[in-house]
Order: sequence, then C-alpha cells, then structure tokens
Amino acid sequence: LTQSQMNPWIPFLCLCVQFEGILTISLSLSSSKAYADYMGFILTLNEGVKGKKLTCEYKVSETIEKLLVLLGTLDRWIDETPPEDQPSRFGNKAYRTWYAKLDQEAEGLVAAVIPEDKAAAAPEIAVYLKEAVGNSTRIDYGTGHEAAFAIFLCCLCKIGALRVDDQLAIIFKVFDRYLVVMRKLQKTYRMEPAGSQGVWGLDDFQFLPFIWGSSQFVDHPTLEPKHFVDEKVVNENHHDYMFLECIKFINEMKTGPFAEHSNQLWNISAVPTWSKVNQGLIRMYKAECLEKFPVIQHFKFGSLISIQPVKP
Repeated sequence: LTQSQMNPWIPFLCLCVQFEGILTISLSLSSSKAYADYMGFILTLNEGVKGKKLTCEYKVSETIEKLLVLLGTLDRWIDETPPEDQPSRFGNKAYRTWYAKLDQEAEGLVAAVIPEDKAAAAPEIAVYLKEAVGNSTRIDYGTGHEAAFAIFLCCLCKIGALRVDDQLAIIFKVFDRYLVVMRKLQKTYRMEPAGSQGVWGLDDFQFLPFIWGSSQFVDHPTLEPKHFVDEKVVNENHHDYMFLECIKFINEMKTGPFAEHSNQLWNISAVPTWSKVNQGLIRMYKAECLEKFPVIQHFKFGSLISIQPVKP
C-alpha cells in the first residue's frame, strides 16, 4: 500500500513509516477497515466458543495441524536456546538469539502453512508472526503482541487457509498452544510486561483469552464469576476453560493475596454473570488496548489488514 493509494487526510493525522512492505501507522484504528475486520474476527470467535469446553469435540483441519507444527517449532527453539548467565534478573539476552532464528525462518514457516497458490502472501503474513512473540530490543511482551497473533490468524482466514468450520480449533487448539509457548518464553527469558499497568491492569501479558474464556462460561450451570478466585476450583477445571488457565498461570507467577496482585480481576469476580463479564471485557479491550497509543503505534497495515477507512 503506497501513500498515493491512501486518502489524502491520513498523512496529516499520523506518522507513516515503510517497513518490509507494511505500513506502521500511529493512528486510532476505529475508523479503519483493519479495525472492522479485526473486531469482527474477535467477536465471531467469541460467539463460536460460547458455552463450550476446551475438551469438547471439534474439527481439526490440515491447516490447524500445520499451525500446531509451527508453534511446536517455536517451542523447540526455546529448548535449544537456554537462558544466558547475566547480572540482570529480567530480559535475558538469549531471547534475542531465539528471536533472530524466527526472524530468519518466519516466511518459510508461514509458507509451510498456507496453500501453494497463496504463497505470495507469506512475506506479509510472516510480519504478524514475528510481531506476535514480543520485542527483541526491549525483551518484552504484551497485549499488542498478542493482537498481532490474532491478526496473523485473521490473515489466514482472509486468504482461505482457515475456514468457518475451523473456529473452535483456532481458539481451543492453535491459540491455546500459542499461549503455552508465550508463557514458556515469558518464564524462560524473564520477559518484561509491555506497557503493563501493574496492579491496575487486567493481566501483565494477555487479554484475549479472558474474553474468549469468559464466553466459554456463559450460561454455565454451576460456576459463577466469583468462583475463579477459588484456587481449588481453578485447579479442578482449568483443563476445560481458558479463563481458568490464565488464572492458574497468574497464581503460579505471583505471590500474596489475589486481591492485591490482580485487583482488576478481583473486581471482575464480583460481576453477577459471565455474560456481563464478557461484554465488559470486550468494552475494556477496545478502550484499554485498541485505543491506547502504546499499543496501536505498533500495528502494521498492508493489503490484508488495510488502513483504508470504512465506507459509511
């Protein structure tokens, strides 16, 4: 996408930088086609997982299997790149070695997932894969990187590599496996939270699994929002619910009373229904992630995720 192809008002509202054929735009996303496509993707998946367990039966296509192989490769590279001995506690520099391997291999990894007749899309889609694992300069990870992985999956849907009947597998197989790899990265290389709001943030690293995870609980006959702060409930049910997997990871990584280290989640546990939790988290995601400059300044736009404004 060249500047001449954009509406004339865009250069006056944002800074445009060419990077590997993708435009990085510091701009509110809400008026763009990218925002409409992205939120449409998030909300479609949110509806698709409503009331369903991680362990339910669903179709696993060839593309899903290939994505799991890709994520398995990233996982294996962590084992092959142990942390370095260094004086600083956080931000282990071995992460940069791990990331350099992904930077070099990303296009090939994507090409192995998508159909041969869509091979031309691999360089553009690979950018989102590289963005999805954290920043190699700061050695940090946050909701912007998580969003890049969701955009990566959205792009695969746009080119037809993933289809409507892959919805459950996209969340329960691929995104869940992605979370496992990201948690391993965070623990192995002691990654800093990117743009964390500390105790006032929802979570140091993730947001989307709380949205989709709360949707899984909608109309649950016994488990209410107040139950996710009960460690016994979490340990007994985390295999079935993404939300509880996130809570379990928080409990493993943080010490002290839950109300102190995760105050926002503690407050959410007082909401009466999962439906209200889900709706509130979607509103919070739009306001605290997609409308915040530290996150959207890193969004990249191209032919698949377009900066063109939505037609009224």
